[in-house]
Amino acid sequence: MSHYEKAWQAVRDRIEVAARGAGRSPQTIELLAVSKTIDANAVRAVHALGQRQFGENQVQEGARKCAQLADLTDVQWHLIGPLQSNKTQLAAATFAWVESVDRLKTAERLSAQRPMQLPRLNICVQVNASGEASKSGVAPSGALAIARAVAVLPRLQLRGIMGIPELTRDVARLRAQFRVLRECFEECAAAGLPVDTLSMGMSADLDIAIAEGSTQVRVGTAIFGQRSKNNQSNA
Repeated sequence: MSHYEKAWQAVRDRIEVAARGAGRSPQTIELLAVSKTIDANAVRAVHALGQRQFGENQVQEGARKCAQLADLTDVQWHLIGPLQSNKTQLAAATFAWVESVDRLKTAERLSAQRPMQLPRLNICVQVNASGEASKSGVAPSGALAIARAVAVLPRLQLRGIMGIPELTRDVARLRAQFRVLRECFEECAAAGLPVDTLSMGMSADLDIAIAEGSTQVRVGTAIFGQRSKNNQSNA
């Protein structure tokens, strides 16, 4: 058994234990393997294990990796990092998902620039549940308005809510922030929006996130190993 296989399977086992502990089916939780800063060969090795969803933090790096792995036609690439206006065209042409939309302008550009030959671009609204100035994301009070706007834009498909809690060992604080994200998701569902994805939880806190209702956990370090200190968010 390879290093990646052991790590990947260990994460899947964690997800199963956390799901069953929360009274949920493990099949309701998707694993997004965060491959930012990881070379294409490592992605190929994890893909061979059965992983199909991969997350990238930077548009250009993701586009390069997508081109390098173009033969893996069943991979779905997710952009989970901040998206600048001058990168929306490349993002719209590269990714199957953009999980970091927090401005209507960004959504409108992605809609206008999504190539017609591709399926609709899946969108999550990123919510800043911790209120940290250093974090991207709309305030929880503004999530529904952006979600409503995304839902009616052509070439986009609203999928749900994404968020990153603050880096803390305080479980109560983490739970509170995950609950805020879940409440945003539930508010969208109650408004009749077609949401099915609550993307929250990473390597260190996925168990808590699953207990609070996550349907997608974003895991990089626990699968691929430690990254450089200046590039560890979102996984």
